[in-house]
Amino acid sequence: MAMVPLDYARSFMIGKSPLNEVRIWVESRTRIIDERDGVTEDYIQCASCKSEHTFAEKDLFQEDNFDFLPVFGPEYTLIYRRKAWLNPNYRSCLKTVDLWDGPAERFVESSALQELTTPREILQATYDNRPIVAQTEIWNSDTGLRAIIEYPVKSLNTIRKGDIYQIDTGPLAFPDLAQRSEKLVDLISLAFVAFNAPHFADFVIEVPTTIETAPGTDGTQVYHYSRIVSLDAENRLYAAT
Repeated sequence: MAMVPLDYARSFMIGKSPLNEVRIWVESRTRIIDERDGVTEDYIQCASCKSEHTFAEKDLFQEDNFDFLPVFGPEYTLIYRRKAWLNPNYRSCLKTVDLWDGPAERFVESSALQELTTPREILQATYDNRPIVAQTEIWNSDTGLRAIIEYPVKSLNTIRKGDIYQIDTGPLAFPDLAQRSEKLVDLISLAFVAFNAPHFADFVIEVPTTIETAPGTDGTQVYHYSRIVSLDAENRLYAAT
């Protein structure tokens, strides 16, 4: 399923509530396709901010502060609230219309794009300081689920000799396609992606992770990017011309 890349420098979600028309930058877009049922849903992962007393006269940041990151879907939205400890409300799901009266999409599709089909083209676009957007397509034949994960490339390693590159960027909304769920939103976790070839992608996923205080002892748990999976994929890169 073709998906025209967004211009991520100019794409936002904007709240409709008259009490807070918040504007949040779009960081990734994940399209989940249920090939059995013919259902397609887009999930928009936005930039993280800190918990705050919005529009207060002073003391704007909340005590016991936490990262706040939303992932907007057509019917349901995920909210991630990451504290320094394993807080039970880290991940919550609510109706999209119940958050800021349902945000409006303010997307700008990229125009005049070049698909980068060789390592040499990827390196040249990097050295020319051109914005680059990636699409990583993954699938699971057993569940009949497919997804296209799209994101601006924030970190890109290169070696001129040999035309070697490696993408490493995130966070993004990663769907676990190995399972089926009544709601597609339940498949999503936060992750980073890495790849250096067109046919696979590695993901490191945020999960409860133990901090050991001494070898062999139980320690405190926090949310951290620690679960690693490697998947067959089709990676596509586009650069603004």
